[in-house]
Amino acid sequence: MSAKRSIQRALISVYDKTNLIELARGLHDAGVEIVSTGSTAKTIADKGIPVTPVEFVTGFPEILDGRVKTLHPRIHGGLLADSRNPAHVKALQAHDIAPFDLLVVNLYPFSETVASGASEDECVEQIDIGGPAMVRAAAKNHATVAVVVDPLGYDGVLAAVRSGGFTLEERKRLASLAFRHTAEYDVAVATWMGSTLAPEEDAPAALPQWVGATWKRTAVLRYGENPHQQAALYRNDAEWPGLAQAEQLHGKEMSYNNYTDADAAWRAAFDHEDICVAIIKHANPCGIAISSTSVADAHRKAHACDPLSAFGGVIAANTTVSVEMAETVADIFTEVIVAPAYEPGAVEVLSRKKNIRVLVASEPAVGGTEFRQVSGGLLVQQRDEFTAPGDDPANWTLATGEPADPATLADLKFAWRACRAVKSNAIVVAADGATVGVGMGQVNRVDAARLAVQRAGDRVRGAVAASDAFFPFPDGLEVLIEAGVKAVVHPGGSVRDEEVTAAAAKAGITLYLTGARHFAH
Repeated sequence: MSAKRSIQRALISVYDKTNLIELARGLHDAGVEIVSTGSTAKTIADKGIPVTPVEFVTGFPEILDGRVKTLHPRIHGGLLADSRNPAHVKALQAHDIAPFDLLVVNLYPFSETVASGASEDECVEQIDIGGPAMVRAAAKNHATVAVVVDPLGYDGVLAAVRSGGFTLEERKRLASLAFRHTAEYDVAVATWMGSTLAPEEDAPAALPQWVGATWKRTAVLRYGENPHQQAALYRNDAEWPGLAQAEQLHGKEMSYNNYTDADAAWRAAFDHEDICVAIIKHANPCGIAISSTSVADAHRKAHACDPLSAFGGVIAANTTVSVEMAETVADIFTEVIVAPAYEPGAVEVLSRKKNIRVLVASEPAVGGTEFRQVSGGLLVQQRDEFTAPGDDPANWTLATGEPADPATLADLKFAWRACRAVKSNAIVVAADGATVGVGMGQVNRVDAARLAVQRAGDRVRGAVAASDAFFPFPDGLEVLIEAGVKAVVHPGGSVRDEEVTAAAAKAGITLYLTGARHFAH
């Protein structure tokens, strides 16, 4: 490890004054000269701690309402001079510039100002210029200067000062953190400018010309989808909190597959307006159900769809998990359960199973975009939600048969919404607000129908069915008809729609067309 470089002179300029006084007092007690700016200097001086205002160093006052105060050779020369370079040392002496050993800066709260709904002018005023310039200068010159951008690091600063300073390895780590900090800041500013200050004309707001984001690794996972694959969880805390930000209340560490299935289950549960429970395994539903009475009832119905597949599945509820539901779940091998809240006592019941992962998460964001990586780039699309006119049964077209009674129509609506959570080609058979047979991920719609019917068994008779895309031929629909389904909803739009409708008419079943589609790949 390299020798430590002592701290003799520090420059402090912070918007967030958290723990500032403790830091300044500790530096002063260690014999460090403190130079500071504006309100930071005043805060330090008001506590009787010696501090040199920056304008005493530059010989120039703050101007333009504080926009210009540190952009001066006496500041940046002191930050950028590499003490290992004799020419730099000679230049400092020639211009009577004293070097800095430590920079402590945090930036104007730009993102918080935008989130508050402030005006454009107010947001622009919170774009920090001098702060990032100093941070970048000190981080570049990490051979000489240590830079700290987070109040959480102040204890480490004081510990280093008292022990003789920072090593080169420590300064390198601090420099890396500093550049990440300014990168995140720049992405936030650029994103806001592109979306709000100067949006593209005649371009979809959800699909900007430039996309930037930053993610922080928050967990190294045991492995990825398979044991030979390395994996980690990264979070983007600038976005609405999702499964990556969920709080784990109990259980083993989450795995890669746990996260993907929990995310699919969480979204599936919130596809429905009623109380809903979704059970997911390998990104497909083992069962989804709604209830007008209780979350425990919804879970029982969802589990009954396919108890065999639900073994080792992931459960999501769109409402508070009751003790009654927890008692049932505790008797079933379950990898993960996620909900917005738990009744008192429910987590204790679930905790009887040592390994079950119990998560509490925020309700999924409405709208937004989703990304899929492809070789050399990203595909970006609006998140699939039930916003098309055809997602409302009031807009469905009755292609043939008698209009569905209220109960049948409610089941058709449920089946249509449940289809979105199923990988294409998808067929859902449903009854009484619950899936009873799910045909997922087949490369033709006939096999998807056969799989759904097989899984439903005797429950298919008198049930309803939904297809995520149109029937290209009558054969897929005929599988459902022969099994005893009484009503079907599908998007329509095939060149053979008339043949498909004719098959439904011949069988005397009800057939609705939505005009909307919900592929999931």
